[in-house]
Amino acid sequence: MNDPIKQGLASGWKHFDAASFTDDQQFETDVVIIGTGAGGGMAAEILTQAGLSVIMLEHGALHSSSDFRQQERWAYPHLYQDGAARKTKDQAIAILQGRTVGGSTTVNWTTSIRTPKPTLDYWRSEFDLDFSGEHSLDPYFAKAAGRLHISEWQVPPNANNEALRRGCQQLGWKYTVIERNVHGCANLGYCGMGCPLNAKQSMLVTTIPAALQSGATLISRISARQLLWQGDQVTGLLAVPVDPHYQPDPRLSIRIKAKHYIVAGGAINSPALLLRSKVPNPSGRLGKHTYLHPSVISGALFDEPIQGHMGAPQSIYSDQFVWPNNSDIGFKLEVPPVHPVLMASTLTGMAQFHADMMRQFNQLQVMIALLRDGFDPQAQGGQVQLDGDGEPVLDYPLTDYLWQGVQKAYLAMAELQFAAGARAVMPVHQDATLYSSWQQTKAAIANLPLARYRAALASAHVMGGCNMAANANKGVVDGYGRHHQLENLSVFDGSVLPTSLGANPQLTLYGLIWRNSQALVARLVG
Repeated sequence: MNDPIKQGLASGWKHFDAASFTDDQQFETDVVIIGTGAGGGMAAEILTQAGLSVIMLEHGALHSSSDFRQQERWAYPHLYQDGAARKTKDQAIAILQGRTVGGSTTVNWTTSIRTPKPTLDYWRSEFDLDFSGEHSLDPYFAKAAGRLHISEWQVPPNANNEALRRGCQQLGWKYTVIERNVHGCANLGYCGMGCPLNAKQSMLVTTIPAALQSGATLISRISARQLLWQGDQVTGLLAVPVDPHYQPDPRLSIRIKAKHYIVAGGAINSPALLLRSKVPNPSGRLGKHTYLHPSVISGALFDEPIQGHMGAPQSIYSDQFVWPNNSDIGFKLEVPPVHPVLMASTLTGMAQFHADMMRQFNQLQVMIALLRDGFDPQAQGGQVQLDGDGEPVLDYPLTDYLWQGVQKAYLAMAELQFAAGARAVMPVHQDATLYSSWQQTKAAIANLPLARYRAALASAHVMGGCNMAANANKGVVDGYGRHHQLENLSVFDGSVLPTSLGANPQLTLYGLIWRNSQALVARLVG
């Protein structure tokens, strides 16, 4: 199998591994982009093809299809933030984020969903952001769909996703076939470990190679530490290499001077950089209102094999409960891929019970409910803070309002799994066990203590912390990602989202950043 990254590097693409530098470095460019995920990767292609010189910075390493081994033990330490062990400040919520060239697009599950209209309506009413009519993102979603081969998945769902569809059909609930950004997908099911076939149309195999081919420079294994600024201008960026454990190594200094600075490190790292840099923050919102789609999990045992590690990880979702008619928190129903390490580290229960569950691994169907935070005063997300070393931690309070959503989500998932034919269901909670009927499960869920460390909580989506708003009093950046106070600074990633989305975020970011990059080109090039 050809590896386009290796071929490109051999042809002369400009890539530096900062960890290999032996003395201080200085670079100068038109635009420096900090982060190579959905935002940074999309911006890199558009800006380089407009004739601008671009340097892309990535905290993680450059890995490609030759490295992707379909093994969790390799993928998590090499491709994820904190070796896939990132958590909230109190350790109550596990957070999966990419840390490699391509960011989370290299390891996500390919689900591509347009920004829901109720979310856009809320942004308009609360933040004066107009994405309707001539300001619609629809043309940019269409551009992204063409560029990244986004289309409805035509292959029948694997048994894990089929259970979600079958349960919805039995109960009369809404469900949707997912659109995926893949081309030549072999339906392997190992998307979260990097695609060995280059079928997943991540930034790693699409926009970043295009930018490099157009003359951009990529520096990997580098940690952006501080933006220098004066008045309304950013004047420079200070960075350092990282050590073999991806910790900042201050022995060398890397200075980058640019005409324009784009922060695209993700919705925990980007606020952290701006906080370290002490940028103007008159709205007081920097680092605050950071959202997670906190997700709860339900496992079910079926008589027939599920083998949730095989086949497209996500191909069916249900929005039956995501926009409730009352003030309850909404939640989206999806399934995750079922891989051994991911499951063993997520399943609750001790000793013999845990071992018994893992023995039935191939009969295990797993569902997740993604809580839609950010739309109610009682679900205002968390706050990115800096620890003593200047590294980010996310303090995310768990409110009674969220816990009520957790309980409702447990009930919905269990009802759906039994409707799909499960012989036993277990909410993934320390005090739960296997229940053999819907009525028994319903009674048990009513008595499960709603408390941190008891319920298994996780998130693969981080949003907010540098939110956009038309008014500088309500946000960190404007609707085009431009910092309200620093003229040559933009934020191009999920941190600009004013709430969570109620949908997987990658397509929202592709469309939004395509639009914002074109607007930036018009400013910089004319």
